Amino acid sequence: MSWTLIAMLLLPLVGGLVVVLLRGDDRLAKLAALAFSLGELVLAGLAWAAYEPGGDRLQLTSSVEWIPNFGVHLSFGVDGIALVMIALIAFLVPVVIGGSWADKLPEGRTAGGFFALLLVMEAGMVGVFAATDVFLFYVFFEGVLVPMYFLIGRFGGANRQYAAMKFFLYSLLGGLVMLASVIGLYVTSAQTLGKGTFDWATLVTATREAPLSTQIWLFLGFFVAFAIKAPLVPLHTWLPDAGAEAPVGAGVLLVGVLDKIGTFGFLRYCLPLFPAASKELAPLVLVLAVVGIVYGSLLAVGQSDMKRFVAYTSIAHFGFIALGIFAFSSQAGAGSVLYMVNHGISTGMVFLVVGMVMARGGSRLIEDYGGMAKLTPVLAGLFFIAGLSSLALPGTSSFVSEFLVLIGSFPNEPVYTVIAALGMVLAALYILWLYQRIFQGPVRGTALIGATGGPGATTDPERASVPDLNKREIAVLAPMVALILVLGFYPKPVLDVITPSVGATLSEVGVADPVAQEGK
Repeated sequence: MSWTLIAMLLLPLVGGLVVVLLRGDDRLAKLAALAFSLGELVLAGLAWAAYEPGGDRLQLTSSVEWIPNFGVHLSFGVDGIALVMIALIAFLVPVVIGGSWADKLPEGRTAGGFFALLLVMEAGMVGVFAATDVFLFYVFFEGVLVPMYFLIGRFGGANRQYAAMKFFLYSLLGGLVMLASVIGLYVTSAQTLGKGTFDWATLVTATREAPLSTQIWLFLGFFVAFAIKAPLVPLHTWLPDAGAEAPVGAGVLLVGVLDKIGTFGFLRYCLPLFPAASKELAPLVLVLAVVGIVYGSLLAVGQSDMKRFVAYTSIAHFGFIALGIFAFSSQAGAGSVLYMVNHGISTGMVFLVVGMVMARGGSRLIEDYGGMAKLTPVLAGLFFIAGLSSLALPGTSSFVSEFLVLIGSFPNEPVYTVIAALGMVLAALYILWLYQRIFQGPVRGTALIGATGGPGATTDPERASVPDLNKREIAVLAPMVALILVLGFYPKPVLDVITPSVGATLSEVGVADPVAQEGK
């Protein structure tokens, strides 16, 4: 029995409590939050070192009875897919804390409350990816809504209450639909085994022989919840509002990790538990995936709000991830999981640099900026690197994932893959168009030279003065740049962890993997 995952759940919870108690001293609360998040990163490193790629399907396992009458356990364990997502969480949270260090909070709100919610959020996200009891997974799935609701509703922008409520209601609706399928799973396992269970490994065996009609109904309950969380078109409408109104740090976790619960759910629950239904309904999911790629890209091009822009690019990126999952290829599946990691890093960095632009100009409207590279060359350069990674330029981490998804999907789904490839062109369009409007040309825009602009604003473009990145901000972004470049040139350590788990998932689904066939 391993205590590593339990420690990773408890440490940020304890940290959240400590930070709340220190809320009267903002500096001390921030230092405590950073210390606990770095401790979580160390535990993630220990978990990574203890994990054996190609070993048991689930590792670092632990289980304690919780509700014996219904066979519910506090069971935890990770495969390679869950492990890389937990590592991503542990990496992003200290980055977010550093990036939010100097944020101006709404009146009456304390830094202690904000950072405590971030730590509680971290614990909930680790629980989602580590749970191996389906009922426990459902509890964490719903539980992470609470800290994010308060992060948006108490610390967000002008329309934060509307955005928080919309986010909560969409996610809660999906969770309730999933709960019906969770109950259905329990009943199905009782009919098959003679005794109901929520144990994931047992259910994989118990449900695969269920009638197709039963599988489809149970699949749909999980799928709706995961499609809302992912989000897939047309269940995506909560994300632009939530992303626009969330504070920057919470937005990074929202688009960088929280949305990945949906795509992780496809891999961990939909495919292994309902293999026949997954194959039957795959064309529907593929249509939604490619529609999301094109739709999200086109909407991103037309955005005037930087934060809504990031949200729409994420909708497009999630289309690629869903395509790779439901193409039923080991290459595409491994690419999708790697895409989940790389998207969290690259889009998280885009969100952070957007926040740094807003902190200097006092506006999130693109039209309020122009020629900013002349004033903040370091910020412009790091924004450009984040953008190049987001559009999947060769040499950046996102290129590897996108390439694997497309090359792995083509043998099984050539039509959908060709349509999805259009998204690469559109990504170059919306990223470079955004960069050009904010940073290139003469200094312009009310945020920089207007009377209502930021701290350095002036009515004379020649005298405009906006501070470039400080040492803290560079230190926050530097690890993200390093990972973008390292994983762009050498993704093997991460792929070695991911690929065996993706292969095991495809084996559970019982599909013919074209890559595996070619290797015979």
